[in-house]
Amino acid sequence: MTDEQWNLLLQTVSGNVPEKPVTGFIIDSPWLPGWAGISILQYYSSEEIWFQANKKAIEAFPDILFLPGFWSEFGMCTEPSAFGAKLVWNDYNLPHAGKVISDISETGSLKVPNPKTDGLLPFIIQRLVNYQKPIQEMGHEIKFAIARGPLNIASFLMGTTEFLMALMMDPENSHKLLDTITKFTVNWLEYQKEKFPSIEGILVLDDIVGFVGDDECKEFAVPYIKKIFTAFNSKINFFHNDAQGLISTPYLKEMGVQLFNFSFEHSMKEIRELAGPDVALIGNLPPRDVLAEGTPEQVKDETIKMVNDFGDKNRVIWSCGGGMPPNVSTENILIFKETIENEIRNL
Repeated sequence: MTDEQWNLLLQTVSGNVPEKPVTGFIIDSPWLPGWAGISILQYYSSEEIWFQANKKAIEAFPDILFLPGFWSEFGMCTEPSAFGAKLVWNDYNLPHAGKVISDISETGSLKVPNPKTDGLLPFIIQRLVNYQKPIQEMGHEIKFAIARGPLNIASFLMGTTEFLMALMMDPENSHKLLDTITKFTVNWLEYQKEKFPSIEGILVLDDIVGFVGDDECKEFAVPYIKKIFTAFNSKINFFHNDAQGLISTPYLKEMGVQLFNFSFEHSMKEIRELAGPDVALIGNLPPRDVLAEGTPEQVKDETIKMVNDFGDKNRVIWSCGGGMPPNVSTENILIFKETIENEIRNL
């Protein structure tokens, strides 16, 4: 992300309406390899291929914010790898992390991993170290420390169904598990900031928050995510949950969230009412059914509908409801941006 883009993001999140509407997308391995014409395994295994794919996207769409920008990641395997998960790789499918514990009673056996030495985390950092100079030569800086959220990591360590059942059946050990994960996550974010002082934002991604009820959200999600967002003095706390978001949205401000990416199944207006006026929104076109699978005409029509239904241009980054999915074409991205700019003029 360039300094100009970062400042535009800061201004938008703080409530200053920009002269031109801001479009932006979360991009990583589900979309970039296919769009760049490479396999997912090539993208993960070659630092040069990873860099060139990100560079290609940035140069193809210079006026679009790609968040978090040069994301060094190994899909959902990143954080579970530090806990010793078995990792399964495929050429054209996203990797998968195996379970580490089979029962919540085994929580006591988990130790807080060291992000400097454990799992794939040193490779995440070294990739950025190796390519920091080329990134800077493009006028970009590393601006976000990134981590999966505590409930998301827990669901990989013991299975989603097993973890959600544990919240109800054994809250004591569930808290122990989340406490261990949260300590690790804070250390991981702090280490990223230590290695790259240009980092000024935190991105946390946790879809499992969308699978719990109100009481469970307040008890098991809010306090741990709040701790994570205070890992360091961040200028932007960016939260992604593109599962059910109506339960957690009223607690965004309490968690310290300033920018929220959510499910396309919720309208922008609905989320704004629940989140309050101070939380910036990034969304909310259906990512798969419209942005990826729709014709350019369908993308245009649905984008017009989205803008008119929301009817507001304050604290908003126009995007899709979630990360950029596979198979989104260049043409559909360009028509989305063009339509946003044309429609916002009429608001």
